[in-house]
Amino acid sequence: MIKGIHHVSMKCTKGKQYNEVLNFYSEILGLNYQTWGDKENPDIIIFDTGNGLIEIFTNKDDDAECGIIRHLALVTDDIDKTVADVKSAGYEVFVEPKDITVPFNAKIAFCFGPLGEQVEFFEQK
Repeated sequence: MIKGIHHVSMKCTKGKQYNEVLNFYSEILGLNYQTWGDKENPDIIIFDTGNGLIEIFTNKDDDAECGIIRHLALVTDDIDKTVADVKSAGYEVFVEPKDITVPFNAKIAFCFGPLGEQVEFFEQK
């Protein structure tokens, strides 16, 4: 019945937080995106990760909090470069790249994103 994750949704406020989200996911991580709503003041940003979407609702000037997402995991083919790019942009990496063995071998790292969300970078070996 379930075939995968279609999207993860978060909220941000307009202005500075919106711009930080747009910069982090599009400029630093290189994700393509589309917006919906008023062209000058969009209500939704959709980032395409290649196998799922990250949906950001702009909550106008309201409080952005709604629920908790523990983390979202993004697949990368070069975790070390991804982490270097995130650090050079000034974001905190709180788990440096490390090897893990679960049902498969992988390398992971974590940072905090512009909304305080935890972002995991995942490179399967």
